[in-house]
Amino acid sequence: MRGMDPIALVIIGIVVLLVVIVVIYLWSTYNGLVKLNVRVDEAWSDITVQLKRRADLIPNLIESVKGYAAHERGVFEEVTKARAETLSAQGPAEASAAENHLQSALKSIFAVAEAYPQLQANQNFLQLQGELVDTEDKIQASRRFYNGGVRELNTKIKIFPNTLFVRGLGFTEREFFEVAEPSAIAEPPRVQF
Repeated sequence: MRGMDPIALVIIGIVVLLVVIVVIYLWSTYNGLVKLNVRVDEAWSDITVQLKRRADLIPNLIESVKGYAAHERGVFEEVTKARAETLSAQGPAEASAAENHLQSALKSIFAVAEAYPQLQANQNFLQLQGELVDTEDKIQASRRFYNGGVRELNTKIKIFPNTLFVRGLGFTEREFFEVAEPSAIAEPPRVQF
C-alpha cells in the first residue's frame, strides 16, 4: 500500500463500499421475496383446506335435503357438479369461477329446503348449515389473508429498482383470488327458517 495515491485508495474504498451495499440490498430483497412467496403459498393452502372442508360438508347436506325433496334432482346434480369444480380448481382464477358456480348452486339447495318445514327442524340439517356458514366465514378470512400476501409480494416485485432484477431471480407476480360476482360471496349463504 506504500506509495499508493490517497485518491486511489478513496476510490477503491468507495467502490468496495458500493459493492457491499448492493450485495446487502440484493440479499435482503431476495430473502424478503422468498418469505412473501412462502406466505402466499401458505395462504393459498389455507384457502384450499377450507374449500375442501366445505366440499366435504356438501354431500351430507344433499343427503339431508334428498330425504325430503327427492324430486329436486336437477338441484342436487348442479350442487354435485359445482362441488367437483371446486375440488378440481387449479389456482385462483379457476377457484374463483368454481366459487361463483358453487355459491349459486348452494342458494338453490337452500331455496329447496325452505319449502320443507320438517327439514328446517331437522337437527342434522341445522348442524350442517351452521358448519357451512362457519366454513364460508373461514374461506372469506383466508381469501383476505391470501390477497394481502399477494398484494405485498406483487408490490415488492413491481417497485424500483426491484423490477429490474427480481424476475431474473424467478419471482413473478401472483394472481389475486377474486370472484367475478363479488355480491355472490359478499356474505355466506343465508340460512334462515
